[in-house]
Amino acid sequence: MTRRELLGAGVVAAMMAGGAAPGPARFNGDTVPKLARELARKPYVGPDKTLPPSLAALDYDGYRQIRFVESRALWRDLGLPFQAHFFHRGGLAKTRVEIFEVAGGRATPIGYTPEMFAFGQGTPAGLEGHPELGFAGFRLLNPINQPDKLDEVAAFIGASYFRGVARGGVYGLSARGLAIGAGDWPEEFPDFRAWWLERPEPGAASVILHGLLDSPSLTGAYRFVVTPGDVTTMDVWAVLFPRHDTPRVGFAPLTSMFLFDQETGAKYDDFRPAVHDSDGIAVTQADGTRTWRPLANPPATRPTLLGGSGSFGLIQRKTAFRDYEDLEARYDLRPSLWVEPMVAWPAGQARLVELHAKSEADDNTVAEWRAAAPLKAQQPVTVAYRLNWGRDVTDPAVARVMAWRSGAGDSAEWKRLVIDYGPVVGDPEGLIGAIDIPGGEVRHVVVQPNAVTGGVRLAFNFKPGQGDIRCALMRDGRPVSETWVYPWS
Repeated sequence: MTRRELLGAGVVAAMMAGGAAPGPARFNGDTVPKLARELARKPYVGPDKTLPPSLAALDYDGYRQIRFVESRALWRDLGLPFQAHFFHRGGLAKTRVEIFEVAGGRATPIGYTPEMFAFGQGTPAGLEGHPELGFAGFRLLNPINQPDKLDEVAAFIGASYFRGVARGGVYGLSARGLAIGAGDWPEEFPDFRAWWLERPEPGAASVILHGLLDSPSLTGAYRFVVTPGDVTTMDVWAVLFPRHDTPRVGFAPLTSMFLFDQETGAKYDDFRPAVHDSDGIAVTQADGTRTWRPLANPPATRPTLLGGSGSFGLIQRKTAFRDYEDLEARYDLRPSLWVEPMVAWPAGQARLVELHAKSEADDNTVAEWRAAAPLKAQQPVTVAYRLNWGRDVTDPAVARVMAWRSGAGDSAEWKRLVIDYGPVVGDPEGLIGAIDIPGGEVRHVVVQPNAVTGGVRLAFNFKPGQGDIRCALMRDGRPVSETWVYPWS
């Protein structure tokens, strides 16, 4: 059997079995790194995307009719706090992903059969000729909301994309294993080619997953520890093996959607005051301060370097139903996602990419830690970080930016900007507004308590300049708020 044939029939299982018929194989913490290192020494061969025409042609609604049969769930009859369901291949989910269960130090392939799924419009034609069709990914369930009911807490499907959800929330933005050239051309999308799901112990609070990443430029071994809760955390450890020098690498990439909000809503004929999965990016800077950059839906792709010490996140700061008035999408329940490095990133900085979106179906926002230098061929790179999914999961210990508005100033060339911050630590009296507009002018600055919100409002008139507007509340020369940053145009 050739290597390309192995990739179609179960390359990882064959590699683990030493080329023999795939079956249970020994597994430990070194297994996936060894596989990734071995794969990186070989020419890249893309994943199997061959499907019967009846599955390949499925649209979004047609694919959603394929349901996993709950009675076939992994670990269903073991009384464990986690179960796994699997995604069928079809439509946009064409890539075959190998999935194993790990128990007692052995990894066993999870075999596909059509009986594991319910097909809303009948079994698609052609399945009888594809007994090894395989899976597109998986989802994890846990009694996160009620002790007698399982709800989804994470889903892994599509390239290296995955999502998490916290108690009382719904899915929103996504994360990725790695980004290469996000917002540039061409962009490379690595794939998780295989997963190993460790059987949890009875009463376990977490479940451990191992993933094998592959792309033309590099391979990677990933280990996830997923812990559901009020904030669902994923501790991620990864070692990457570049096939060749690889520039434009983005670590811990986050992907979200921003269509419009109250500031831009007049441009959209929509009953809702806002439509977005995230409304800003927060970045902890090297001096310990926190910047807040509102998201936008620009007319063309706009990349922005934001500095930082390593922690950053895409945040859904507006969390009231009245902010969206959407009973179906429930944007008010969608999570924020905060990234905390557990070891220092390779030299670089937080980076934001905003693309133009025509509808809420378009993911048009990417945040990442962009490495400053290319990863070197055959030189492994290790990263470790925590992903925090939940309501505004940042804790800047300073006043948060809660809302902003702009409008006409006191003459044709001037604008008025109003920024509402949350509560500040200490007496709000004596605060001053620190405002920086390179090449611009500022006048009529007012800082006053906001009795309605319990926070503080900063308002001023300005004449736009050539760079970002930066605003913060200060006391005795020290910031007591996030710094609001925006590229005014």
